[in-house]
This record gives sequence, C-alpha cells and structure tokens, in this order.
Amino acid sequence: MKQSLSLRTGMSLTMTPALQQAIRLLQLSSLDLQQEIRQALESNVMLESTADEPENPEEAVAEVEVSEAAEGSEEAETAGENTTLDLSSKEIPEDMPVDADWGDIYDSPAAASSSSSGDDDGLHDYLQANLHGSTSLREHLGWQASIAPFDALEAEIALHLVDAINDDGYLEDWDTLSARLAESLGVPVEQIEKVLRLVQDFDPPGVGARDLAECLRLQLQQYPPKTPGLAEAQRVLEAPMALLARRDEVQLARATGLDLEAIRPALVLIQSLQPHPGRPYQSHENEYVAPDVFVAKHQGRWRVALNPEHTPRLRINSYYQGMIKRADTSRDQLTLKQHLQEARYFINSLEARNETLLKVAQCIIEEQRAFLEYGEEAMRPLVLRDVAERLGVHESTVSRATANKYMLTPRGLYELKFFFSSHVQTTEGGTCSATAIQAMIKRLIAQEDAAKPLSDSTLAELLLKEGIQVARRTVAKYREALRIPPSHERRPVS
Repeated sequence: MKQSLSLRTGMSLTMTPALQQAIRLLQLSSLDLQQEIRQALESNVMLESTADEPENPEEAVAEVEVSEAAEGSEEAETAGENTTLDLSSKEIPEDMPVDADWGDIYDSPAAASSSSSGDDDGLHDYLQANLHGSTSLREHLGWQASIAPFDALEAEIALHLVDAINDDGYLEDWDTLSARLAESLGVPVEQIEKVLRLVQDFDPPGVGARDLAECLRLQLQQYPPKTPGLAEAQRVLEAPMALLARRDEVQLARATGLDLEAIRPALVLIQSLQPHPGRPYQSHENEYVAPDVFVAKHQGRWRVALNPEHTPRLRINSYYQGMIKRADTSRDQLTLKQHLQEARYFINSLEARNETLLKVAQCIIEEQRAFLEYGEEAMRPLVLRDVAERLGVHESTVSRATANKYMLTPRGLYELKFFFSSHVQTTEGGTCSATAIQAMIKRLIAQEDAAKPLSDSTLAELLLKEGIQVARRTVAKYREALRIPPSHERRPVS
C-alpha cells in the first residue's frame, strides 16, 4: 500500500472552550453571574473592571420601534405582527479587541433613561414591589412541559415525572416509579419511558437521569458530533464509574481499549459537565430579584436595554499584558499567557451571553408588543421554538437565556418565561394565548354577580361568545392556576 501526503480543506463544528464557557454563563442568574465575575477578577490578574470609568455618551441603543398609530383598536388586533426590530447601526465586529466591553456596542439603560423623561422614574418602586423568589427546578421543568407538543396523556405523564425529579435533577428508584405510573395511568411502561426521553431533552441538560452515568451521557449528547474528545468520553462513561471517580487512567484505558493520550482529553470534557443539574435551581437565602433587561417607551418606540449592573465592563489589564514576552518560556511567562487566554475567553463569553439575552428580549418584545400596550388579554401565543427559529439558534439556548432572567416593563417586573404560553384555537381559525384566556377568566369573575358566581361551564360559554373555544375542564385548569376557588366557594355565606 502506497503512502502519500495530501492537503484537504473542510468545515466542522467544534465546541471551543470559549463556547463551552458561554453556554454555562448563559444559564446563570444575575446573582450567580456576579459571583462568577468576582471569582474571575480575583483569580485572573489579566482581568480588570472599568466600572468606575465614565461611559461613552455616543453609544447606540437597541430599540424595538412601535408606531403611535398602534393605539387604535384595529392595530390592537394585529399588534406585534408588523413590528420591526431595529438593532443598533453598529454591528458587532468579528474580532473584538480584548479590552472591549458591551457598552461599546450597545447603549446602557442609563443613557436611554436620561432621554426618556419620566418613563423610568418608577424604577425603584417597580423593583421593590415585584421582588420574589427565583424559579425552582420543578417550576422550570413544569413550564417546559406545559409548552411542549404533548398530547393530553403524554402531558399528564410528563407532569408526574417532573414531580418525581429530586432537587439534584435525578429520578430515583426508576423501576418502582415507572411500574406505579403505568398501573395508575393504565399505560405500558414503554410509553412512560418514551415520555421520559422527551423530558430528558428539557433544560438543564442531564435532568431526569436515573443515575450519574446517564446524567453525563445526556449532557454529552448535546455537544456537536465532532467535538474533540466526545467519542472517547462516551466510551469512558461505559466503564465502571468507580474508575472514573478515581481518575484511574490506566484502568480506564484497559476497560475502554483507548490509549492514555485519548483518555486524558475525554476526562477533561467529562469534568466540564454538571453532575447535579438541579443544583443551580435550588433556593438560596437572601436572594433578591433585579431586572436583567429594561423596556421603556419613548416617543412611540419601545426601547430594550440591558441592565448595566449585570453587564459589567471588563477588559485586559494593559500593565500585565505588557509584561508578556513572546520568546520567553519561563514558568511566570507561561502563567501570564495562560491568564491572558482565559481572560479573553471570559470576556468573549460575557459578550456572547449579553448578545443572546438582548436578542431574545428584543424578539419577545416584538412578539408581545400588544401586551405592553393593552395588557394580558392581548398576549400572543409564543413558544421556545418560535424564538429559536427566528434567531437561528437551538431551543435549549432560548431556554437557558430565559431561565431566571427578568424584564422590567411599565406594567411591572416579569420573568422572561412569563411571555411564553401555549395557544388555543379560536372560532375564527386563529389562535389565542393561554395567558390571555386566563386574563379573560379573571376579568369575567371580577365582574360577576357576587350572589350568582359564574360556574366553569358558564365561563366557557362566555368565552365562546368572545371567540375562544375551550372546554370546561380547560377553564377549570386555568381558574385553578389563578388560585381562584370554584363557584360554590365564591358564593357568599348567608
């Protein structure tokens, strides 16, 4: 066989360290992100904060334009359909300088508020009036189950599975659990397992696993196929977990048939995974909610801007960067070079997080402009897939971007997940948001005769007159979600 050398060009997708870090930072809440930034500043001499330096007044702001003509009733029916998304005329450069910060690309909310007269005067009141705890793991999973394309039976199975997932994100004693669900719901175990596989696709990655090995495998499945070390890491997870826990490279090589040179990058990749996917959603004491995104209307246009407190200005320390000598391979020089590379990764990861969060927020505002103008009854149906397809990203990216993120609007402080809801068909062939239907039910009950409270059947009939065709059971479900008691409990005691 004749051997020869040849050059070949090709394209492949790889999970770079910067991309891995950006994905991890994207799902962090604002408080967790601030802690991550503080740790990075303390551990990396190349990073420094420029928070005390004055901002550039010439910065541009990302806006969603809304015409004042939309105040009319005809525009209210089609609100959101013709909204145009106007990003800053400044495009994000392909290679940003290492000392660039997000304020160089988008305007800070402070600049926007200074030109919006009294629109943001109630910022402090909003924050104080809308403080509440962060989302739990079960709430996060339950929300995803509510907007997933399940039929009625699959949705019921999914909710049982979500309820059985512990705080670490695992399903314990699966054999007993699946047998009990199959018996109580009258379905085969295979159908329970089918729904479980769909639940395991939820965010956070690895949730719903039955053991540690499956949890890590589920996370690896989300990596691009050509990620370095991915195939080897999957083979390592097939070996006894005790070997992995001891990091016994020699025994792992024997068990998997891999060389030691292949084992080491596989272990590095496995170490980057989260063995307890539910931990970030566990409650923490003294947590307070502050908006990640500001939305305000000024001169007929909705302006979307990131909270400057959550978008810190970081850059490379020029003093330490000047100490690096390319030809010097001493230990100190290698440490400085490593810190420089890690600092660049971290800054780029923060920029990627902010860019994704801003784009998702802008897309939400464009779709839900009618809600900002007219209230919850004007909410449009919106699911993760809609935003993902519009932005050209995966649904899991949108899910991470909306997890534990909050938006301050003139109507109050809302979690980004609030703007997503399933849809119900209308009598005219259109769709109506579940959130809008809940608002209608709340309005009808508020207007009812106290002596003759409306039953769920009557509410369904009244909704039908407004063009919303829903079953009595659906009305009951929405009413219970609003924590409104049934009609016989609302009747005054004589």
